[in-house]
Amino acid sequence: MDPEIKKKVLRELTYGLYVVTAANGDDIAAGTVTWLSQASFAPPLVMIAVRVDSHLHAVVERSRAFAVNILAQGEQDIAAAFFAAGQPKDGCIHGYRFEAGPVVGAPLLVDLPAWFEARVTDTVVRGDHTVYVAEVVSAGMRNPQARPLSLRDTTWSYGG
Repeated sequence: MDPEIKKKVLRELTYGLYVVTAANGDDIAAGTVTWLSQASFAPPLVMIAVRVDSHLHAVVERSRAFAVNILAQGEQDIAAAFFAAGQPKDGCIHGYRFEAGPVVGAPLLVDLPAWFEARVTDTVVRGDHTVYVAEVVSAGMRNPQARPLSLRDTTWSYGG
């Protein structure tokens, strides 16, 4: 297989941009994630891939739950802020306010248009990312008119 062709083909897959958060007691983690998809209607399942060397991965492993904060078009700066690990300070992560989710307690970024919380049901451990299958246990919408941010809306690429 030609590695350059493989990279170009895999970069043709479409992805959204999301800030995924998790909490295990006072240990809070957040990171920008692109590899996420709905996987089942009943029960409502999602699948998400998280880098194994990240703080987010470590907290999801311990808590077995996470929240997905959906970014809107034009919120690339927020996505970029969560490329690096950061600790909460004064009710904010990377300067963005959050509140604890109602079911799993993962941080919900209050300025983003939509969110959901999920509990991990299955794990696939292979490669440099772990794939989590998780059941959606709560969801909220703050701005129903917002259009979700996709990776193609940015100059970034993550794949290949």
